[in-house]
Amino acid sequence: MSATSVVVGIDVAKAHVDVAVLGRQFDAQQFDNDDAGHAGLVALLSPLGVALVVMEATGGYEAALACTLQAADLAVAIVNPKQARDFAQAMGRRAKTDRIDARMLAELAAVLVQRDDLARFLRPLPNAQQQVLAALVMRRRQLLTMLLSERQRLALAVPAVRPSIEAMIQAIHTQLRDVEAQMTGHVEANFVALDTLLRSATGIGRIASATMIAQLPELGRLTRREVAALVGVAPMAHDSGTMRGRRRVQGGRFEVRRVLYMATLVAAVHNPVIHAFYQRLIGAGKLPKVALIACMRKLLTILNAMVRTNKPWNLSLHQT
Repeated sequence: MSATSVVVGIDVAKAHVDVAVLGRQFDAQQFDNDDAGHAGLVALLSPLGVALVVMEATGGYEAALACTLQAADLAVAIVNPKQARDFAQAMGRRAKTDRIDARMLAELAAVLVQRDDLARFLRPLPNAQQQVLAALVMRRRQLLTMLLSERQRLALAVPAVRPSIEAMIQAIHTQLRDVEAQMTGHVEANFVALDTLLRSATGIGRIASATMIAQLPELGRLTRREVAALVGVAPMAHDSGTMRGRRRVQGGRFEVRRVLYMATLVAAVHNPVIHAFYQRLIGAGKLPKVALIACMRKLLTILNAMVRTNKPWNLSLHQT
């Protein structure tokens, strides 16, 4: 980063966003979190030559603004709130207000923009079809969470309330079928080529394919190490001095990792390449869960290569 690089931190709330800029003489400002506010912010930032904008994931309140900024050719990184808070604490900032948070996000942007692997922090701009599919994937996850809660309540329910819980479970099942049918129809209408490519790998079903299309748009654009770290299946070292700690996977995109785990359970039995890899690891003395995580990583890197080269699963290419 040069001395004149301009970076921006944006703290997002439901009603408004607070903006801090480093690299230019700029007083912190606040904009409404709506179309008019977004347009005003773009008009303000466009002439500044912004190198990077950083904001936190806020459950969706940041999505429209991120898309607007990306459409204006501004590089946007959406970071995990815990990462941003850990950075603030590491810098000795204990106070927390919207304006302070915006300033700390700008300081984080100043660090990220210097990294050689900055590209992995920049999520591609989703098109309208991907946004719809992402919403359907999220709704399905919400329904599954509700279904689990109702089943747990049913196990302990007294007879007087069991009919109500059972009716709710039935209603959730109906909604799940409807949402999954919408997901399937949307994928067939807008992503049939990519869906066919992904599902050519044994173990990847329609839910796993739809989830990856919606929530892993970087698939095929990153290296195998980068995509493994992004999803959270790359082993992280834990060493200090002569101590060699146990490698662990952590972080990443939970929803993608969850469907990848289920897909790998199937692939470890029915996919010849993944099955052979799993059995070789078990034969070498690896714990079953460790072997399964390694299979997840292998399956993901193969899918990444398939999308990058636009070639379907080919057994001869992946045998080792």
